[in-house]
Amino acid sequence: MAMTGDWQSALDRARTHAPFLARALERQPELAELLAAGEAEQGLAWSKSQSVQGATGATLRKERLALATTLAVGDLAGAFPLAKVMAELSDFADRALDQSILAAIRRRIETDDSRGFIALALGKHGAGELNYSSDIDPILLFDPDVLPRRERDEPGEAAQRYAREVVKLLSEVTDIGYVFRVDLRLRPASEVSPPAVSCDAALSHYESSALAWERAAFIRARAASGDTARGTDFLDAIRPFVWRRSLDFGAIEEIGRLTTRIRETYAGPQVPGPGFDLKKGRGGIREIEFFAQTHQLIHGGRNPSLRVRGTRAALDGLAELQIIKSEEARMLGDCYDRLRVLEHRLQMVNDRQTHALPEEGALDGVAKLDGLAGSAELIAEVAQISERVGARFDRLLDTTTSPDRVHSMSDVAAHLDGAGVADPGRIIRRVEGWLDGRYRALRTPNARSAFRALLPLLAEALGSAPDPDRAMLRFERLLENLPTAINLFRLLEARPGLLEQLLRILAFAPPLADELGRHPALLDTLIDRTALDLPPPVDALASRMRRSDPDTPYEVLLDRIRIVTNEQRFALGVQLIEAAHDPLEIAAGLSRVAEAALTVAVEETSAEFAATHGRIDGGELAVLGLGRLGGAALTHASDLDLIYLFTGDSSAESDGARPLGATLYFNRLAQRVSAALSVPTAAGDLYEVDTRLRPQGAQGPLAVSVESFARYQRDSAWTWEHMALTRARVIAATPATRQNLDPLLTSLLEQPREPGQLRSDVLKMRADMAAHKAPKGALDAKLVRGGLVDLEFLVHFLQLRELTAFDPGLATACSELIDQGLLRPEVGEAHDFLTRMIVATRLLAPGGEMPEGRAAEILAQACRCSGPAELLQALEVARNSVATAWFETFEIELETK
Repeated sequence: MAMTGDWQSALDRARTHAPFLARALERQPELAELLAAGEAEQGLAWSKSQSVQGATGATLRKERLALATTLAVGDLAGAFPLAKVMAELSDFADRALDQSILAAIRRRIETDDSRGFIALALGKHGAGELNYSSDIDPILLFDPDVLPRRERDEPGEAAQRYAREVVKLLSEVTDIGYVFRVDLRLRPASEVSPPAVSCDAALSHYESSALAWERAAFIRARAASGDTARGTDFLDAIRPFVWRRSLDFGAIEEIGRLTTRIRETYAGPQVPGPGFDLKKGRGGIREIEFFAQTHQLIHGGRNPSLRVRGTRAALDGLAELQIIKSEEARMLGDCYDRLRVLEHRLQMVNDRQTHALPEEGALDGVAKLDGLAGSAELIAEVAQISERVGARFDRLLDTTTSPDRVHSMSDVAAHLDGAGVADPGRIIRRVEGWLDGRYRALRTPNARSAFRALLPLLAEALGSAPDPDRAMLRFERLLENLPTAINLFRLLEARPGLLEQLLRILAFAPPLADELGRHPALLDTLIDRTALDLPPPVDALASRMRRSDPDTPYEVLLDRIRIVTNEQRFALGVQLIEAAHDPLEIAAGLSRVAEAALTVAVEETSAEFAATHGRIDGGELAVLGLGRLGGAALTHASDLDLIYLFTGDSSAESDGARPLGATLYFNRLAQRVSAALSVPTAAGDLYEVDTRLRPQGAQGPLAVSVESFARYQRDSAWTWEHMALTRARVIAATPATRQNLDPLLTSLLEQPREPGQLRSDVLKMRADMAAHKAPKGALDAKLVRGGLVDLEFLVHFLQLRELTAFDPGLATACSELIDQGLLRPEVGEAHDFLTRMIVATRLLAPGGEMPEGRAAEILAQACRCSGPAELLQALEVARNSVATAWFETFEIELETK
């Protein structure tokens, strides 16, 4: 089937302006006839058929010539887009490498197996963006345990022989031409290593002594040919080397220096014209590629969606995550595509790997080959592209190269005076003291240099904080725990907004500041735009916490749960400070994080426990969440109220090497789960676990059978236990067990109760609590009269009296009671405001008192109020709404003053 496109014009331009293509068409008349008829796909099929029979080297050369001709003419005709051309060239490189590897092995041994010999594609080949006339830069690896070889050959010797033969087969120039020029200089330690490197030696290199540019090279790496399964396993093994969760700003800086040197050593014209290099010149192809790869290195460790090989795909991914603007990604992508097309035009002329615009006469031919009027039009277009890309790349260099400015304290004093900071001398003396050697992170010359480069910004930010002394004290705590400060200071200088965000945490959120002081790695969560996104669903969170490798030790898994959980909690705290989301959404997000942590802890602890003790046939551990966890409305200070249940025969015994009876088995397992959630590890602590709501409280067993739990709740439970049960929710259980537990919980709550006795019990419990638990301060939205505790008691009383609205979420229960006319609508509004208050104050005012100055404004903003006065007024309105509802329900005044 013929494809659309101006085929005759393309053939005319090819024969007139591209000597290589003119000769190729003359040598392949059958192909030329297909192309003249516009049969592009048939032309591709004909090209690929040239390597079916014959010696590998000769047939690959025939295929390469035919493919180059077809792609060039199809490109010129407008039938093949750039992506198609690059993909076909890259696929051919994969096939050529694969066939050459097998041919090299067959020269020594009869086999159809290339196991143990791997070709990794890097650069444009790895990205599927190969040039029209490019060399390839593979890394050749081998596994000595499985490499096919003669018995008398040592694995290393055989691998080098195969590697040399592969290079010869592909790059030797014959009367037919060549296949690919092969450059092996990207292999590990290329100055001393042989052409093929063992997998173990390469892995050791990347784990211990690789340079920063090698990380960038592996962004686009893939297993292309030979034993691709082992190649993929190798790339998986070095993934942590390439994609680091913790930002290595020093490595980014090193790459920035490398690219700066490329600009400095580029000897060609600085502005587009004859001799200008489309790849290396300012605003050229390499700058767009480096722009994308630098951002990938910074953000890809934390955003797997950025681990893509294609340049355009990387730019689109950065835009989707809002790391760069969409219009910026589109501009750079369009410029990249156009430069690559022009690069192909240059290379079509004489099949040379060139990127430089030729002299005037030849340049006019290149322009006409592309379909332009002449060289002036081409130069004008390249000049426009170069300026747009170069200006954007200049801004990137400003953030990736080491600053030459190292400020003195007099410079800082002048800066603070100009900024209007009060008492700059006091700030300078405090900050200068950090350089006296007391902090490990500031003992190296590079660290001190990075610190001095940041001094004006840092000192101004500290001096402008609402409480400079408190901000500086917490910054000092952070310095105490940093192993190195270079990355931090380089990052803060490059991202002044991040410095402001950090200081808001230090000044206004004591719990977050303390957590950051203990675990400075949490700063990494701030470098991504996703830091202001709410957490994903529970399943997605749990998948981040689970073992990716079944051989991962249990202790490492516990660290992983803590790392993901604490990062998410920290990010949610930042979102609260920034008023990025409603505190109600943040409370739900905190609950999803806790639910995911609990789910994974139960799964993995159960598996670990079963490895020693086996399993109980037909039995499992199930976990109920109560309180704020059950209601999916946690705060940063919430503990987890849990009840452990187990299913199956209580008299059964486990089937492991060390069997246990069912009751003992599940009680010990429950202890392990609690420890998994609460015991501090190297990655920090997690949650306080409270199991006092279980049957018989602290006096009863930690885990009870479902039957025992049901019997206790029906026959022996106190009113307060049924009130607690209204917020019970199944957190961890198999679907089958969940289907049984959900209706059981409902049936337990729907037991008839004597209204008078219920009322008496509820009022007595609330009076006892008020006598023994006083509010922390005026902002204690939980314990103040008319606060959340009163609202909870009111709702639970109505639920149990009316046997209705049994939803563990307090907001939903309120809504249902309002719909039934049992509560006024303003009680729902009071619930939402009081919940916002408790979520916000737990982080921003943990003492329960109104903070001063800017801190009070941040608290009010987080609670969706215009200022502290409106916050206090809204609190008073909410408390009065609860007090009114209390009086209407119990006919007793609730004093809120």
